[in-house]
Formats: sequence, C-alpha cells, structure tokens
Amino acid sequence: MARGRARPETSEQAVVALARRLGAALHELGLGEIEVAWGDVRVRVQRPGATAHGAPPASGAPDAAPAPVVTDVVPSSSVSVESPMVGTFYRAPSPNADPYVREGDVVKEGQIVCVIEAMKLMNEIEAKVGGRIAKILVENGHAVEYGQPLFLIEPAR
Repeated sequence: MARGRARPETSEQAVVALARRLGAALHELGLGEIEVAWGDVRVRVQRPGATAHGAPPASGAPDAAPAPVVTDVVPSSSVSVESPMVGTFYRAPSPNADPYVREGDVVKEGQIVCVIEAMKLMNEIEAKVGGRIAKILVENGHAVEYGQPLFLIEPAR
C-alpha cells in the first residue's frame, strides 16, 4: 500500500470541527482573524469587532471579547482577485450607476469587476479568470490595501 497524504474530509461535521479548533486558536493567540485552506474548503474565522487588519479591538481584554464567528467557508479552488494598490474600492463607475458585478454573476477573463480610486485616479480592476463571482469581500466605498482580496471567482470548468 502506497503511503501518501490522506485527503482531508470536507463534510459539514469536519468543517464545524475545524471552525471550533480555529476559534480556540484565535482566542488562545489573541488574534482577530484566522484563515485556513483544508482540502476543498477554505475557512475564515473572525472575532466580532476585529479591525480590517485582523487585530482585536483595542478596548477590553481578549477574555472579554465575544466568541469568534465563521465569516467564510468557500471552496479552495476559488480564484482571488486582489487589489493591485492602496485606495478606495468602488463596485460601480459612478454613484448612480449599477455595479460592475454582483455575487452570482458570470464574468469573462479581463472583464472589469470594480474600480479602485488612488490619488484621484480611477483604476479599473479586471477578472483574472472567467467564472462565477462567488463572493464580494469588500464593501463599496471602503479603503483597501495592496494585495487585499476583493472578490472570489469560481473558475469555469
């Protein structure tokens, strides 16, 4: 029998068990957020009220913080579209316009999915792959950092 790495089980019970272990690690280490890819699933657990950088809020001791929450469980096969710069994320070309994309929309590679305003310039951000928008990870009008994930796209097969 060949020895190899066993593929992790991705049942609902296994995901719940993983989320509980991550929540315990979050509390034990005093983190604001933790994300793990495991088998076909990626799980992100975040402490309520954590800042955008994942740190717990400055007020109160870690023991007084509310219990962590699972914020995302998505297939690890999803492709992330990251911000190529620091700026402000906008889902539409203007305040009165429809958003470029919504969750569930099918996009083509190179299709514009949002704009990022940086130094009064609007920079169009394109989809890296064709597929379905699985998750929009940033709220309209919020600041983004370089490399921050903006969208998750489930690639077309």
